[in-house]
Amino acid sequence: MNASFRNAQPHELAGALQDARDYTLALFDCFAAAELDQVHNVPILAIVNPPLWELGHIAWFAEWYILREAESSAPDAAKFPCLLTKGDDWFDSNTVPHRARWNLDLPGSGALKTYCREVLDRALDRLTKAGNEDVSLYPYRLALAHEDMHGEAFAYTMQTLGVTPPQALSGHQPKPWAQGEIRFAGGTIELGSQPGRGFVFDNEKWAHALYVPPFLMDSTLVTNEQFTDFVEDGGYQDLQWWTGAGRAWLRQHEKNAPKNWYRDGKNWFCVRFGRRLMLQPREPVRHVSLFEAQAYCMWAGRRLPTEAEWEFACMSGHPALRWGDLWEWTCSPFEPYPGFSPDAYREYSQPWFSTHQALRGASFATKARMRSPKFRNFYLPERNDIFVGFRTCAL
Repeated sequence: MNASFRNAQPHELAGALQDARDYTLALFDCFAAAELDQVHNVPILAIVNPPLWELGHIAWFAEWYILREAESSAPDAAKFPCLLTKGDDWFDSNTVPHRARWNLDLPGSGALKTYCREVLDRALDRLTKAGNEDVSLYPYRLALAHEDMHGEAFAYTMQTLGVTPPQALSGHQPKPWAQGEIRFAGGTIELGSQPGRGFVFDNEKWAHALYVPPFLMDSTLVTNEQFTDFVEDGGYQDLQWWTGAGRAWLRQHEKNAPKNWYRDGKNWFCVRFGRRLMLQPREPVRHVSLFEAQAYCMWAGRRLPTEAEWEFACMSGHPALRWGDLWEWTCSPFEPYPGFSPDAYREYSQPWFSTHQALRGASFATKARMRSPKFRNFYLPERNDIFVGFRTCAL
């Protein structure tokens, strides 16, 4: 299903939930092929979860909101017990700290796959009895979005650990696109989502008018070729281009090029899912932190777009504007919209306000049904393991 999940009706949701679960299991099998299906084989990194734990968590989340009818993520909010005796102790991300996920006595992969199938079968059966109202379909849409986002997180983990993914991911080749700038006249935008129009994430609530001054923005993302000019001009050594936080990050990581870039003579190479490849000049630069994007902009005499500018440009429907190859850093901190209140999944947005940065768009690993100009992604500014790039605006 390529249509948005936000307004999906029961028969559409059934197909999408099955598709998401099939994809989750296919990705997990890639980890199994690399012998990373066992927790003790997975390195303890802040940016990954053990795939076995993540598999169980995905199914547990769907069970929590759909089968157990939990109205919130509070530990006592579920109306019914978990299908797994210790499921809550294993897979509740609110009560199981990240590092502890390597020390749990988890069931084996076969047992967790059975759990995944049992939860989905029961959810699909219950879906046949659900109404068409948004409130009735909310748990199913939430579980679907959650699984799709974890599917993309699985892809990040594959890149980090050098695991071979399905061909659809490893073989992705962005098509060349004419580079240029687009002038937007500006105006008042309705930032955020309207109530009563299907599923919305709590950080999109609610739509509010905001004036956006005129701006000039790149039609495409900054390319490897453009970023190479910055690298070869000493961009990583010249600290005048870096913010204070960027300098601290640079000192800590001792970087002289983006993550997974390597130079051999005059040629630059990159590593994609464990494979060393020649860097393609016209592809968008990926795996750059916010600090690297900011430094490039300072060097180039440009700036990152605001969230509002990005949404304004995307909603304009301008035919030259391309997005969706990679997530895009904006210059906007991740903050709540006026009148924000958390939804049932209380920890989705609220704990990350002010510490995380807003990203917009989508990546090649984002399911089509998840793509929306309204979607607000958010990550810590130092993250460069995700499929992220950036575009620039004129000062």
